[in-house]
Amino acid sequence: MTDRFRLTLAQLNPVMGDIEGNAARAREAWAQGRTAGADMVALPEMFLIGYNPQDLVLRPAFQAAAMRAIEALARDCAEGPALGIGGLWREGAQLHNAWFVLQGGRIAAVMLKHHLPNYLVFDEKRTFASGPVSGPYAVGPVRIGTPVCEDAWFPDVAETQAETGAEMLLVPNGSPYYRDKMEVRLNHMVARVVETELPLVYLNMVGGQDDQVFDGASFVLNPGGELVVQLPVMEEALAHVDFERGAEGWRARPGARAQIPDALEQDYHAMVVALRDYMRKSGFEKALVGLSGGIDSAMVAVVAADALGPENLRCVMLPSEYTSPDSLEDAAGVAEALGTRLDELPISGPRAAVTEALAPLFGDLPPDVTEENVQSRLRGLLLMALSNKFGEMLLTTGNKSEVAVGYATIYGDMSGGYNPLKDLYKTRVFAAARWRNANHRDWMKGPAGAVIPPRIISKPPSAELRADQRDSDSLPDYEHLDAMLEILVDRDGSIEDCVAAGFDRAEAARIEHLIYVSEYKRFQSAPGTRLSKRAFWLDRRYPIVNRWRDAASESGGA
Repeated sequence: MTDRFRLTLAQLNPVMGDIEGNAARAREAWAQGRTAGADMVALPEMFLIGYNPQDLVLRPAFQAAAMRAIEALARDCAEGPALGIGGLWREGAQLHNAWFVLQGGRIAAVMLKHHLPNYLVFDEKRTFASGPVSGPYAVGPVRIGTPVCEDAWFPDVAETQAETGAEMLLVPNGSPYYRDKMEVRLNHMVARVVETELPLVYLNMVGGQDDQVFDGASFVLNPGGELVVQLPVMEEALAHVDFERGAEGWRARPGARAQIPDALEQDYHAMVVALRDYMRKSGFEKALVGLSGGIDSAMVAVVAADALGPENLRCVMLPSEYTSPDSLEDAAGVAEALGTRLDELPISGPRAAVTEALAPLFGDLPPDVTEENVQSRLRGLLLMALSNKFGEMLLTTGNKSEVAVGYATIYGDMSGGYNPLKDLYKTRVFAAARWRNANHRDWMKGPAGAVIPPRIISKPPSAELRADQRDSDSLPDYEHLDAMLEILVDRDGSIEDCVAAGFDRAEAARIEHLIYVSEYKRFQSAPGTRLSKRAFWLDRRYPIVNRWRDAASESGGA
C-alpha cells in the first residue's frame, strides 16, 4: 500500500505586530486543512508576528506575547493536522527567528534559522542569534527537513537534514519581491533538490509591509527539479499538495500551476498590493492625489484606483497661470476615465499673498527657482490641509529618476504618506502606463480601458512652474538619465562606466553630484514600493553629508 501525505500550503498575508489577528488566520487555515484531510498545514516564516519586524522584536513584552501565542496555537490545534508556523523563540538571552511544528497540543519541534541575512533590506544579525542546524522532524509517515528561508540559499543546512534522514524539504519564507527574483529563487531551490535528491516545497508569504512586498509565488519541486505546483504571484492562496511514497521515495503529485506574469505586470501588481496594504494595515480607507496633467500623478491615481477603488480616491487639480489648457483637460480625462472625484483648487490667490508677504525682503531680486518652489509648496500645503480635514492619505508622485537627482520640492510635491512610484524610473513609468491602458486584471478595482489619455504619455514632461518649461531644460532626456542612473545607483558603477556606455563625462559627473546632494531629500521622503535590489531606503544607505566624488569625474579621468 502506497504511503500518502497531504500538505496544505497557506500563502497568506500577515499584519505586522497583529499577533492575535495572525494567529486567528493561522487557525482558519488549519481548520481548512483539517476539513480537507491534511496531515500538516504550513504557514510562512515569521507569519505569527509579520516580517520584516526590525527592532520591534527587541521589546521584551512583544517577545513574551509572541511566545504565548505559539503555546496557545498548539493547544487550540491539538486535534487534527500538524501546524507549521514562523515566529519568535527566546532561549536565555538569545532571540531566534524560529519555525514551529505544533502537534498533539504541544510544540513538537522548533527549527531555528541558521543563516541570518545581512544585506539589502535585511539586518537579521542585529536582532537574532544564529541557531544550530536542526535535523528533520516526523509528521505522520514522513520525515521533513525545514531550512528556514535564507538557510535554503546555502547547501549546508539542506544537506545536513538529508543526511540525517529527511525525506522532503519544506522551506518557509518571508522573501520580499524585487524584479526577476522568481528566477533567482528557483535556481537556488533547484540546486538544493539536485544536491539532496529530495522533493522541495517553497512556501512564501504575500502582501505589503512598508516599502516591501512579499509576492507569494510558492512552488513545489520534485527530484530532478520538475516544477509540479505553482501558486499565484501577489495573491493569497491555499493549496493542498498530495505526496506519495514509491520505490524512489516521496514525490508530489502535479497540481495547479499559476501563470507567472512578466516583469512589468509584476511591478505594477506590486505597486497596487503595496499601496493597498499600506493603507489598510495603517487604518486609512481613502487616498488623495494632486493631478497635474502629467504622467506621474496620472499613474499614481490609476494605481490608487486599482488598489482602493475609484470611490475611495479624490483627485485635485491645483492650476496656476503656467498650467496649460492641455494639462487641465488631461487631468480631467484621467479622473473621468477612472470614475473618481476631481476637485479644482487654483493657487493664484495664495501665491499672490505669499509674493506680497515676501516682497519687502526679496526686493528687486530677479525671480528664480525660489518662486517655482513656492508654487509647489503651496500645492503641498493645500493638499495636506485636505488630507487633514477629510482623513485621506495624500500620495506623493515622484518617480525614481526624480527622487535620484532631487528633481522634486521638499515640503512641496514631496508631501504625502506613500509613493507608489518611488522605485520606478521615468521611462518605466511610461511603459507601465502603456501596459495598464492595454491590460486589465481581476485584482484591479479600477476600470478597464485607456485610463491614461494618450497625450499624457506622448507629450514632453514638464513641471509647469514657469512659461514654456520642460524637464529637459535641466535634465538629460529620460532615456539617457535613466541609463546613467542604472549604472550609478542600481549597479554602484563609476563615471568611467558611464563613459564606457557612451555618455559624456561631464554630464555623468553632474548626475552623480545631483544624486549625492539630494540625499537629504530622500532621508525625509515618504516610503514607497520596493521594486528593485537598489531601492532608496534600506537597500541603499548613504550619509547625508558626503564630499566624496568619483575622481574620474575630473577632466581626463583616472
